[in-house]
Amino acid sequence: MRLNRAYKVELDPNNVQRTLLLQHAGAARWAFNWGLRIKIESYRETKKSPGAIELHRELNKLKKLPKDEGGVPWMYKASKAAPQEALRNLDKAYKNFFRRCEQGAKRKGFPKFKSRHKGIGSFTLTGSIRVTPEGTHIQLPRLGKLRLKERGYLPQDDIKVLSATVSERAGHWFVSISVEEGGPDPKPAKDVLGVDVGINHLAVTSEGDVFENPKALGGALKRLRRLSKTVSRRKKGSNNRKKAAATLAREHYRVSCIRKDSIHKATTAIAKQAGIIVTEDLNVAGMLKNHRLSRSLSDASLSEFHRQLEYKAKWHGATLVKADRFYPSSKRCSRCGYVKEKLRLSERVYRCERCGLVVGRDLNAAVNLKSLAVSSTVTACRQGSAGLGHMAQVKLPSGQEANIRNV
Repeated sequence: MRLNRAYKVELDPNNVQRTLLLQHAGAARWAFNWGLRIKIESYRETKKSPGAIELHRELNKLKKLPKDEGGVPWMYKASKAAPQEALRNLDKAYKNFFRRCEQGAKRKGFPKFKSRHKGIGSFTLTGSIRVTPEGTHIQLPRLGKLRLKERGYLPQDDIKVLSATVSERAGHWFVSISVEEGGPDPKPAKDVLGVDVGINHLAVTSEGDVFENPKALGGALKRLRRLSKTVSRRKKGSNNRKKAAATLAREHYRVSCIRKDSIHKATTAIAKQAGIIVTEDLNVAGMLKNHRLSRSLSDASLSEFHRQLEYKAKWHGATLVKADRFYPSSKRCSRCGYVKEKLRLSERVYRCERCGLVVGRDLNAAVNLKSLAVSSTVTACRQGSAGLGHMAQVKLPSGQEANIRNV
């Protein structure tokens, strides 16, 4: 099995290289906006829009024209892959928009014009991309060797590099290379791990491991409010306002790094533990409608946690299973199976009224998720199932009214 995997690391460019990076990002941003404008005008007139290849041919003609005739000869300073990949991204965004329209989605997501004032953005390069044997630099087309801030992280073996995406955030430049490499061997299915996610604790496993939620946004709210007031009090267009906005962006970047670090560490540790990982299929969008919990839920980033756990399970040869969102994992007693009618969110300790079990609420839910998968696996084997691929069609034992499904 072959897997596509991305490795992201921060760059340490000099002033000349920073200028080249800005030129490439500007070329990609200009090509995206130019292509979007052409697509909108063409669709209004003919009800059709040109594809990425047609737009790239027209862009090559504009490059040859002088500037006073509407040409863009300055694009020769950047790699041809930057605007070409930007037009491909535009084409993909257009197709996704029409697909969502056909599906009747509430949010259609029509492509928007990119503004330099909202961020420098990113660009993608293809072609000859390699990491130096020492692991200290990366060779990119038209950019040369760029120093890496982390040595030995990017793969240096004979791995096929598909592309490299360079992005900027809060004054920091990053490169993410997409590679194709071999996948791991599947882990034994007998090792099952239940995982309960939440706000108080980021995740609690059925083995008793607790991954704390750093609550990065909650700890930085005072600083963010103060910095936001500083930006609003500066004169628009002044250098002082730009400096204040840069300081605010760095603080937002710091909060994001703290959150991502905790999620990456938790999901990696969980994906390595078992062959079958069971989580709940949470309706995060519906939960965010609760205005008392929406900020804390967004700070915990539960959707990102599940997304990372899904692809990391594949990386480590594990199978991710999601329990039905109506399965009462928190209300059910993990010892006797008694289900409470009501369980307030403030009750962090589960007390069973039938058998007297006293256990942490999150640990009780994680054990229930593990038991759900184990019982379903046993039932599947009795019914002659070929394996976990048929879990969604398995009938559960009495008292367990939820289904589970593979991801």
